[in-house]
Amino acid sequence: MRYAVVIEKADGNLSAYVPDLPGCVATGRTREEVERNIREAIRFHIDGLLEDGAPVPDPEFDFEYVDA
Repeated sequence: MRYAVVIEKADGNLSAYVPDLPGCVATGRTREEVERNIREAIRFHIDGLLEDGAPVPDPEFDFEYVDA
């Protein structure tokens, strides 16, 4: 599955979250690090849902860049 990820600047690092997977977050000092960490967080989150017998949400969130 392919989930949309939002990456934001934070105080001295970057943070990422997955709108379709509430509570699935990660941080990193660089973009590469936060991307690696959020991939790991997504796998961990989905494994936890499966272990608990909970449904894994289908990716529904979509995004678009808009020129202002």
